[in-house]
Amino acid sequence: MKSYKAYAKVNIFLKVTGRRGDYHEILSRFVLVNDLYDTLTFVAKESDDFVIEGAFNCETKQNTIYKAYLALFEATKSDSLERLMQSHAIKVEKKIPSFAGLGGGSSDAATYLLMCNEVLHLGLSRTELASIGSKVGADVPFFVYGYRSANVSGIGEIVQEFDEPALRIKTVTPNIDISTPKVYQGFREHFYKELSKDEYKRLSNISSIDALKEMTPTEANDLFEPALLLYPKLEKQHKEGWFFSGSGSSFFTVLA
Repeated sequence: MKSYKAYAKVNIFLKVTGRRGDYHEILSRFVLVNDLYDTLTFVAKESDDFVIEGAFNCETKQNTIYKAYLALFEATKSDSLERLMQSHAIKVEKKIPSFAGLGGGSSDAATYLLMCNEVLHLGLSRTELASIGSKVGADVPFFVYGYRSANVSGIGEIVQEFDEPALRIKTVTPNIDISTPKVYQGFREHFYKELSKDEYKRLSNISSIDALKEMTPTEANDLFEPALLLYPKLEKQHKEGWFFSGSGSSFFTVLA
């Protein structure tokens, strides 16, 4: 069967703008990393169990792909979807590091939704798939739309394409396990600040290259300072000209 690429992303900037229930509202520029991706393929199997083949450090029921399956089945009640996953496993060749601020789990989930929609001819629009994906994770809608660059706001469900040239991005992921909830909690307790309407508008319209030229790593990503506070080893991993993606632990730079 055909293989599908699930690309990584970086956050050029990430500003926390508020809270909605258990989620944080943000304004962020998401940009795809063109040469870093997982590869997903449906492969035939014998057992009826839901099977994900790949190097994952979580149980199947905690995997975002399985959660995407449940959300898609809940939305469609598709017998063909159920039969597909009884006869086929989803094979994932992992290249995106897990829990690294690069969106690997969300990208896998989004790609799975797109695969099922295409293979099973479900006829769902990208908007419908993004709505389903939002139940799996806040970053999933961005990957469903497949934009090269986009402003992402709300809790991740508002995705607006940003027209700019493709960027050559290099990433590095230190071997430091970071807890996203702890980093957000650290931000709320020690670094919380309001984002003005003028700054919101400015960031929404600035090119990614100009944003990186004008902002320091701590100015660009609200989560960098709390991450440094909670995980001091990050300081030794940070190099001049590199920026922090998401809640970490990855850093990225733009190549000329």
